[in-house]
Amino acid sequence: MIGRYLALTAGVCLFAALVAAGSDAGSSNKGGDWVPRSSVAQTGGSAANSDWNAGTHTLAREYDGHFYANTNVNGASLRMLVDTGASVIALTGSDARAAGIYWDQSEVRPIARGASGTVYGVERQLDVVDVGGFTRHNVRAMIVPEGLDISLLGQSYLGQISSVNIEGNQMVLSGG
Repeated sequence: MIGRYLALTAGVCLFAALVAAGSDAGSSNKGGDWVPRSSVAQTGGSAANSDWNAGTHTLAREYDGHFYANTNVNGASLRMLVDTGASVIALTGSDARAAGIYWDQSEVRPIARGASGTVYGVERQLDVVDVGGFTRHNVRAMIVPEGLDISLLGQSYLGQISSVNIEGNQMVLSGG
């Protein structure tokens, strides 16, 4: 199971890096300190773990060692694994449908190759992504209709906020 997740993540990251290299040439990266890939997980998007005055939102490391974020994507509440090593957001098919994102099966194409084989998906722009009050618009994502167990919050969102830092068992997102 973990091997399958890692292979799929690696494939999505590879594809996203290739797409980003071709489509982002000449654009500036607006923020986001690169954080070493670390195991991390679930938190809430409530004010209880957000410091609105300081412009921060804190996620607690979960029992499995990962950080998770309660996100709002196009009005749908989704729980996503924060993956600082993923170049883009990757949504499961069911999460994409919950967010009102649809595709035709004819649009699904190979987007990456991982240890478990070819990864198939569809590229989309998300109208709105919000984590702890940090709202971003027109965020690039890959929809992976099958084979992804949980949606991934990647650099297409994380790179648009000021910083992402891991401090012990907390991941601190800073807005801006």
